[in-house]
Amino acid sequence: MQNIFIIYTGGTIGMVKDAETGTFVPFDFDLIARNLPDLDRVDYKLTVHSFTPIIDSSNMNPRIWVEMAEIIRNNHDHYDGFVILHGSDTMSFSASILSFMLEGLQKPVILSGSQLPIGEIRTDARENMMTALEIASAKENGKSIVQEVCILFDNKLFRGNRSFKYNSAKFEAFRSPNYPVLAEAGIHINYNHEALLDNTDKAFIMHTELDNRVGVLKLFPGISPAFVQSILNADVRSIVMETFGSGNTMTDEWFLDMLASTIQKGKNIVDISQCKVGSVELGRYETSQGLKALGVLNGYDMTFEAAVTKLMYLQGQLTDQEAVAYWVEKNIRGELTVND
Repeated sequence: MQNIFIIYTGGTIGMVKDAETGTFVPFDFDLIARNLPDLDRVDYKLTVHSFTPIIDSSNMNPRIWVEMAEIIRNNHDHYDGFVILHGSDTMSFSASILSFMLEGLQKPVILSGSQLPIGEIRTDARENMMTALEIASAKENGKSIVQEVCILFDNKLFRGNRSFKYNSAKFEAFRSPNYPVLAEAGIHINYNHEALLDNTDKAFIMHTELDNRVGVLKLFPGISPAFVQSILNADVRSIVMETFGSGNTMTDEWFLDMLASTIQKGKNIVDISQCKVGSVELGRYETSQGLKALGVLNGYDMTFEAAVTKLMYLQGQLTDQEAVAYWVEKNIRGELTVND
């Protein structure tokens, strides 16, 4: 019998409709258990930890991430796998940061939830949860098949730090266009073994120090110097700059001068694309040729969620800005593909 630890943070999966207002409000894990009689038939020993109070994922923050990571660390040696029930809106942020915090993870940590509450007739909650439990318990030759933080939604398993929520109206809520699906559930669960991380024999280390001094500059045609300056002057250590296409920006002198001045003051600027598919290629076009010379860092094909949380993680571990700059361009948990 496999021992599975369930962390119930909240989210749509455990909500009920308020009779007076018609809005969905959080409920405790008992609601999920009552609507999942199959839990009594599976060959798992389940332990449930419910957050108090239940959290709407829009209120997710670093303090809660640290709490989730500590729960996993404290129970790591006693359980075969972990399932985190989580609201879908910020699920990719949580999956990304946990992938960085849980170094050398050798057991599955599967985040899942649903688009409709578990008590609704057409809910996707039952299938998502039962499949997440099966993947969390899956082993081959005594080792967990999945040894990383993942998201399970609509019969697909994604690497957590490669995923993003793209649709709020479909059961197929998540995508991972720059990295293959790790597993797909049909009659059988088919694992993409070549795409899965293998942390066998690595030391499991948890990192709890996070520094959220991260800013975001999203470019658009007609952006004003005053607005750019306000972002660059913010009290942050690093800035994620969402650029066009393969990492391109405007070449206006005022803009490049602002970037150069900000970098000279010791702040890191990481270039990621607004495009969901593809990678930043600094220097491919004239409009990005000068960015690398200025010291702008290449975010390659990282998702926005991975870029933001990776910086929080690195800044929590490293006081030296040059060290942060070095590691942000390196693949440390499967979050990016470096194009030579």
